Amino acid sequence: MKAFGKILGLFILGLLLIIVALGFALTHLFDPNDYKDEIRQLAREKANVELTLNGDIGWSLFPWLGLELHDARVATLTAPDQPFADVQMLGLSVRVLPLLRRQVQMSDVRVEGLNLMLHRDEQGHGNWEDIGKPPAVASTEQKPDAAPAPTPEASKPERPSQPIKLDIDSLTVNNARVDYSDARKGRTFTAESIQLSTGPIREASDIPIKLTAFLSTNQPVVRAKTELVGELRMDRVLKRYQFEDMRLSGEVAGEPLQGKIVTFSAQGQLLVDLAANIAEWNSLKFSANQLRALGELRARDLDKTPQISGGLSIAQLDLRTFFDNIGQPLPAMADGALSKVEMVTRLSGTPTSVVLDGLNLKVDDSTFTGRIAIDDFAKQALRVQLKGDTFDADRYRPAESEESKGAKAARKSEVQSGEAAAVAGDSPLPEQPTKAAWSTARLLPLERLRTLDVQADLSFGKLTLDKLPIQNAALKTQALGGVIKLDTLSGDLYSGNFEVKGNLDARPDVPAINVQTRVAKVPIERVLESQGQTPPVRGLLTLNSDLTGKGNSEKTLIDSLNGTASFALSNGVLVNANLEQQLCRGISVLNRKPLAGEPRAKDTPFQQLNGNLVVRNGVASNPDLKVRIPGLTVNGNGDVDLRVLGMNYRVGIIVEGDKSDMPDPACEINPRFVGIEWPVQCRGPLELGAKACRLDKDGIGQIAAKLAGDRISEKLEDKLDEKLGDKVSPELKDALKGLFKR
Repeated sequence: MKAFGKILGLFILGLLLIIVALGFALTHLFDPNDYKDEIRQLAREKANVELTLNGDIGWSLFPWLGLELHDARVATLTAPDQPFADVQMLGLSVRVLPLLRRQVQMSDVRVEGLNLMLHRDEQGHGNWEDIGKPPAVASTEQKPDAAPAPTPEASKPERPSQPIKLDIDSLTVNNARVDYSDARKGRTFTAESIQLSTGPIREASDIPIKLTAFLSTNQPVVRAKTELVGELRMDRVLKRYQFEDMRLSGEVAGEPLQGKIVTFSAQGQLLVDLAANIAEWNSLKFSANQLRALGELRARDLDKTPQISGGLSIAQLDLRTFFDNIGQPLPAMADGALSKVEMVTRLSGTPTSVVLDGLNLKVDDSTFTGRIAIDDFAKQALRVQLKGDTFDADRYRPAESEESKGAKAARKSEVQSGEAAAVAGDSPLPEQPTKAAWSTARLLPLERLRTLDVQADLSFGKLTLDKLPIQNAALKTQALGGVIKLDTLSGDLYSGNFEVKGNLDARPDVPAINVQTRVAKVPIERVLESQGQTPPVRGLLTLNSDLTGKGNSEKTLIDSLNGTASFALSNGVLVNANLEQQLCRGISVLNRKPLAGEPRAKDTPFQQLNGNLVVRNGVASNPDLKVRIPGLTVNGNGDVDLRVLGMNYRVGIIVEGDKSDMPDPACEINPRFVGIEWPVQCRGPLELGAKACRLDKDGIGQIAAKLAGDRISEKLEDKLDEKLGDKVSPELKDALKGLFKR
């Protein structure tokens, strides 16, 4: 038995010696470089590629099946002179015996100078798509119909083949490059200076990975430097892949950034389970310059339409500085605007949509809660439902244009001139304004408005808009296809309330607008004071209007303004305009008594001021102005030229009786003055209000003549009574008196 074992051992030893000898002979006596032509032909037949081997082939047989290729190129047979890949050196070696057990045990794999040149032509065909396809063989010969193949007998289902087990000491790729171009779209993408290094690659074990590359694209021109590190764990049987301690970092520059550089970083734990069709990104940390974010993301239904969910938290940042540093400066705003912005939200979505739900957004001194969604990225379909505590919208409005400032300065100068002329009550009427009060600057970005798909529902505890403090404000609007609809903008303003509705059609080159306004018991003086104006009138305003206009500037809109309005001011005051004093001057002329002095009060209180407006091309006609003043009734009619903010009114004041306190004996109300309409002319800048009103001297003369005639008639009637006495009948006496009244 011992002899048999000895013989068997010698036999095995001899067999190993023979195998080693054969391996030595094959590797030293057999040169694969002598068979390059055969290798090329084999590549053509089996892979449909043109293989060019300019360098030597190095190889080893046992126990490692080793191979080294130098200066090799690969092209398709359809374009053999246009290689899509070349490599300076490819080196690898595999243990022979484990291959028999479907195990790949490799030493270090090295790739030097790999270039991939991938191209899609005008028809969308890629130059790599013909790899492995058999060449098309044209044949015109008629082949006999093939006999139907016999139906194979039913057999038991085969066990699914197990994936080849990988065992690689390391993988190293140096100085690789990938160029991709699409002729139809005119786009190019390049990854260059690719460096990849790994640790041992084995199933169900952590594989350290480090990858660096420079990336660039031409639409738009962007260039990035990237580095990816982490530990990859694979289980191909369970189809489960994990990337632990993943960190992607780098820098980006290019046209969109306007010469600025963005430094970014993203890290976390990645998991992809293809068997369960889920993916997760836990412990997510992201930064881009000053932006810092934390969160987690989950995706399910990877085999269908992936559904995404998770949470996101953005730390407080100066948003204006952030956008400046990425080459996207925001329009000029008030100091400190958008300097403190932070957000916490849950998120969900699909590859084409995203929803921020349970949103808590802080912007400077304001806090918003609610929901923001983009229903379709391609259509930019935005849906907003937010509730804010307080928000000063004026802080975020673009700065006023120089043209608008110039127009306001010219307007202010003209008003001051008219106001100076109106200081003295007996001064001439101010001239009608002539300079346009509105800017000609472009008002609306029509191209952007035509692409909007927005539905917004906003509410605020307090909203400051155009310096107006609006309480319990609500805004609902929607935009689609260039038509913007304002469903409501409403709120409480001071002691009253208001509501605005309207539509904007931005589809034509000249946009059209329609606005309906309702204002109830809003103190008009406080509104004017908030706009930096000195109010010419005080009182509670009630207004209803329906106006239309066309144009894309303040001036063109006002010039084309048409519609109707009704207004009423109650419990008010005409500031610095004492109509009683104006009337007193006229009465003093008729009484032929000089005024004793200036009036004690400069204002005129009124109970009600109301009327209706018909607007035609920027000019509002007011045919029925009525003012109720104790002891007086005021009627008027005239025009308000909104184009220049000027007015021209004819006003009649009727004395109802001595119901007011007129201490000056020169303007004592004689019963003969009761019921007479005293004419007043108002002309000048609208801001002057009643200060631009003067008693019509020509009208006073006509009144004086009438009163004088009435006085003569009264005296003649008295004398007629005295002379005739009871000598004639009453009927004849009345007829004779009538002659003096004609």
